[in-house]
Amino acid sequence: MKVRANGLSLEVEDSGADSGRETVLLVMGLGMQLTAWPQSLVDALVAAGHRVIRFDNRDIGLSTWLDHLGVPNLLWESVKLRMGLAVRAPYTLADLAADAFGVLDALGIASAHVVGASMGGMIAQRMALAAPERVRTLTSLMSSSGARRLPGPHPRVLQVMLGRPRDHGEPAVLAHYVRLFQAIGSPGYPEPEPVLRERILASVRRGGYHPAGSARQLAAIAADTTRADALRGIRVPTLVLHGASDPLVPVACGEDTARRIPGARLVTIPGMGHDLPPGVVERLLPPLTAHLRLVSP
Repeated sequence: MKVRANGLSLEVEDSGADSGRETVLLVMGLGMQLTAWPQSLVDALVAAGHRVIRFDNRDIGLSTWLDHLGVPNLLWESVKLRMGLAVRAPYTLADLAADAFGVLDALGIASAHVVGASMGGMIAQRMALAAPERVRTLTSLMSSSGARRLPGPHPRVLQVMLGRPRDHGEPAVLAHYVRLFQAIGSPGYPEPEPVLRERILASVRRGGYHPAGSARQLAAIAADTTRADALRGIRVPTLVLHGASDPLVPVACGEDTARRIPGARLVTIPGMGHDLPPGVVERLLPPLTAHLRLVSP
């Protein structure tokens, strides 16, 4: 369903919407749609007694695309970032956090447990800083504080990320994303290629290939240079979940996030990369559901 939030039309999936259930808001990462949250994870959270809200961030999937804002020059902005200069972005992670609060407002939800993956974890951190009374618990999953000098992606992953499909046709786009997800996937829980291809194809056909939107989201990440120091101000119960084998956002990034947030608990998952295959979902559900129980109604 569509909701109006922060002046945009955002696609939302609402599961387990019974009265009396605490809400879990799932915030997805860079260039990823709400369908990137595995249905098995959603079903498990609903079975545990939660209402689960997923949504497409702005500029991806079935939510509003902001192509009128233009495409940032990411190469130039990355040079400015390394030089300590201000990065220009069409919008900010704070704007994306406002979108997420707008989804809750549209559904009449005062507060929620917020779980963010990758860029979604950064958005979730911004939510906890902006309106802690609305964030019952925070879970930062395979994400980062954004602090300077943290390790970046493995060179092999960077090579794949910097590549582009030879054209915008479905076969070329599918081949590109198969290479990418194989590069960032969990070595301890590899997905069979046919399963991976089927999942990616469904995403592409739904509206998941929008490189201009991903570029604007990436610029928002790069421009968010003050979050790391601000994290010491978070006062909501925080869980940091991270893969020990993450080649895109190395585990040191999760360790740094947990160190900066007072009282945060860090759980690392051996063999997990930067994805959510079935084996990883099984490993992260116990600490996640226990964390969500920390705050009672």
